[in-house]
Amino acid sequence: MRRDARRNREALIAAARAVYAEQGVDAPLDDIARRAGVGNATLYRHFPTRGALVEAVFHDTLTGTLRASEEARRSEDPWEGLTSYLESVFEGLAADRGANDLMTTGVEGTPSLEALRAHNHETVGILLRRAQEHGTVRPDVTAEDLLFALAALGRVVPASAAVVPGSWRRYLALLLDGLRAEAARPLPVPPVDFGQLEEILRELGPAMPGRRGAAGR
Repeated sequence: MRRDARRNREALIAAARAVYAEQGVDAPLDDIARRAGVGNATLYRHFPTRGALVEAVFHDTLTGTLRASEEARRSEDPWEGLTSYLESVFEGLAADRGANDLMTTGVEGTPSLEALRAHNHETVGILLRRAQEHGTVRPDVTAEDLLFALAALGRVVPASAAVVPGSWRRYLALLLDGLRAEAARPLPVPPVDFGQLEEILRELGPAMPGRRGAAGR
């Protein structure tokens, strides 16, 4: 890659990182090109799809989340492994609106994100089962139950962080306390399955194909 092309690519990634952190991954690509000081044609030459740009911007973030999940799996205390992992994830959601969009909805064309989502589902399932076998977590909770609740809570984290920084910790603690075995009461309806959960998250948006104009492809 020529020096000027490499410089433009780096400027676009830096601009996208800043814009996504402020506005989320559905931010207009025009805004990103403008902040990077390049034209739209240059942006699309480097990143022909929104997914390609998101992949480049968040690769390191996604890799860090994978490392946190592996560390949680190695925890000797099942409850500590589960809670520390979720706290680590939510710290990222509070700091970056774009990362929040990625974890609670999705963007097509991002292989690292798809790998992370599958790994996250597996990690939550493993940590949950370990805690259930240990007698810490109620036996009727599924990984999809927890991911559903975490997605719902996660969507308000950026707004709460802007008003009352750190307030999400209170509500995550309330959610986690509801998982404890001693607090268990019969649940009124069956859990959603994995396919239903994925459909719910796609409906949640905003990073959905067909919901953007030409500038948001």
